[in-house]
This record gives sequence, structure tokens and C-alpha cells, in this order.
Amino acid sequence: MACGEPNSLDFYTGSVVEAEDLLFRDAFIDHLWETLESMHVLLKAPRRCGKTSVMEHLRRFPRNNFAVIYENVQDLSHPADLFLAILDKFRDAHPKVFDYLVDGWKSVRSWLPKAEGLEVGEFKLKFREHEADYREQWRQHGDMLFARLRTLDRPVLIIVDEFPDMLLNLRKDDPKLLRDFLSWFRTQRSNPAPKHDNVRWLLGGSINLSTTLDGLGLLDRINDLDDEPLPDLTTGQVEEFVALMLASRGVTFERKLPARLRELLGRPIPLFLQMLTLDLFRSWRSKPRKLKPADVDAEFARFITSTAAQDKLQHFYTRLAKYYSEPALGQAHALLNHLCTTGPDGSSRSVLNQIFDSTWPPDKQPVVHERKRLFQQLLRDLENDFYVLETSEGRYDFASGIIKAWWRKYYA
Repeated sequence: MACGEPNSLDFYTGSVVEAEDLLFRDAFIDHLWETLESMHVLLKAPRRCGKTSVMEHLRRFPRNNFAVIYENVQDLSHPADLFLAILDKFRDAHPKVFDYLVDGWKSVRSWLPKAEGLEVGEFKLKFREHEADYREQWRQHGDMLFARLRTLDRPVLIIVDEFPDMLLNLRKDDPKLLRDFLSWFRTQRSNPAPKHDNVRWLLGGSINLSTTLDGLGLLDRINDLDDEPLPDLTTGQVEEFVALMLASRGVTFERKLPARLRELLGRPIPLFLQMLTLDLFRSWRSKPRKLKPADVDAEFARFITSTAAQDKLQHFYTRLAKYYSEPALGQAHALLNHLCTTGPDGSSRSVLNQIFDSTWPPDKQPVVHERKRLFQQLLRDLENDFYVLETSEGRYDFASGIIKAWWRKYYA
């Protein structure tokens, strides 16, 4: 059932779940390690759904003698900074590997002390000081990094989180560099083939990388990656989590309570599952009683307006402006503003198509077949970016019940 012992489980309402407390991910983690034996992996999931927690488990409990490092690159905007970050992580986590990598790098070893002689953050400063042209020479430094990694006597797993964000930053700063880097990076991943290489990459993202690169005409640069979406928690797992976390704290509750919480959640974003269950526990602790489904309804309504939830929920609104350009941004808002007002059955595809068509000014409306293509692309993007879900044939709704209720309150 779990990676951790049930009696030791804590609530996590913002930080990464500790590896020993990670529930329901054992089979998926086994699958990732098996896949990494012969492939590079693209791991995707919405924010707040546990992607980083899975990555942290891979780092904390490596298998097959892998030396594992993890780096979040959402703020990086240049390949050279990615290589520096990777080297710095090896200095932190595997100093012997770091020294080996640098020992064969003559231009660097001439001025760089051993790992134990470096303070935290000092390596990057020294590198930039002594290698003034490191950005212009990013390809040479990348080639050297790969060459040294491949002569190690053990395999390495490099986990790069929020990789699509780095690519968007690159696109904004230098579209040509983005193309050059993606072509170079694909060649490095594919030659030699992963099963004959001791370097593995696990690239993670909370936006859909395929959609991002398809719009740039660069989809072929990542088609060597094994695409692994993080599985949603099942109905049974959600209810088991609620029951476990409450019962282990002495809370009594009606049998139907976990199912009611699951119904309100919709697609179970683990952060919101943790927060709502914690709120129920706190409600019981302030007034001990047997909790009922009505208590879930009350806590759900309170949660939507709570300050604790505002920044986490607001993210799902503001991120649209970062990843969607006009007119798609306004059209996405139009579809979501409509869906948030619908009942539990959502809305039909045909109605959504009508709303989409109505967003075009009469004098700028594309021809019919182009409007159809753009609508299908937008709906697919909203699905891939975890906003909407096809609940039944031809019908769509918000994927998350919490986000739907919050969106309806503030943006309907």
C-alpha cells in the first residue's frame, strides 16, 4: 500500500512528501526503475499532484547502484546554466563523482579545488569567474560533461524537474538557441542508445511538453523519451487515505464520509486531499464528535474561501497567461468560465465548440476547417494541462472539483 509505515504518516500541505511517507506509489516507482533500465523518461503531472515527491523517492532510495541527482530548472534560461546546476548537484550529493568529472576537465581542474574545499554555492561562482565565455561555449562544456559521465564506473540518473519551463524561458530569450539545444540534447540522449549508456535522464513537467514543442514545430526533438504520466489516485486510494489519516488520530466518522470527500474533490489533487483531510481533523479536534458527510460539505465550502488555499488555487488561473497566447488564452478562459457554472455532468463538446466560435470577432474569424482544428487543439491542450476531463463520450468538465468550485466563486 505505502512506501511508509501508516502510524508515522504526517500531513503535507505544501512541502514535498518525505519518501517514507509516500503512499500508493510503490508500483509506479517500480515501473519507473524498470523503464529507466533501457530508456529516458518524461514524467508529467499537474502541479500539486506528487510528481516531485516521486522524484524525491527515486533520489533517496536509488536502485542498481545509480548515483541520482535532482534539480528544478524552472528559472533557468540557458543550457550552460543547466550543466552548471548538474555539476553543482553532484558536488552536493556525490562529491567523489564530482571530483572525477572535473579531474578529466583540464581547463577547469587547473583552477578548481576538490569538492571538499568548496563552500556551498562557490563552484558556480568560480566557474563563471574563470570561464567567462561559458555560455558561448555551452556545447563544448556539455560534450565534456557527457564524455566524463560515460566513463564513470557506475550509472547516473539525472532528474530535471519543470523542464518545459526552462524551454519556454529559452524560447523567450533566444528561439535559435532553443532549437540548437534540443537538437544537441536529443543526439546526446540517443547516441549511444540508453540501454548501452550509463547516463539516464528523467525529465519532469507540470505542463505538457509535447504540446509546448508541437506549437514550435520541435516535437521530433523529444520523441525518444518514454512518456509517463503520473497516475491519478484511484477512488479506493482516496477513500483509504481519508480513513487512515483520521482513524490513526482517533477521529470517529460515518462510513460514507470518505466517499463524500472523494466526490467533492473530483480528480484527486493530492495536496488538496491532504489539506481537506487535515481541516476535517482540526474541526474534530476543536469539537470532538462523530464526523458526518455534512461536515465534509462545510469544510469544502470553507476551504474554497480560505487564505491557505488562495495562492495554491490562484496558480491554476494565472498560469494560463504564462503558457497560452492570445487568442487561445481568452478562448480558454471562455470555456473554463462556462464549465465552472455547469452541473455535475459538465457540458457537451458541441456547446463548447459554439462558445469557442463566438470568441472570434466577425471580421477575423478563420474558415470553418481552421476553426475546427484550433478548437480541437485548445481542448486537447486543456486536457493535457489537466484543466478539463472528458467525463463521458462527448462531455467535458473541470478535472478538479475544488478548482471548479473556486473558479465559479471568483471568475464566473
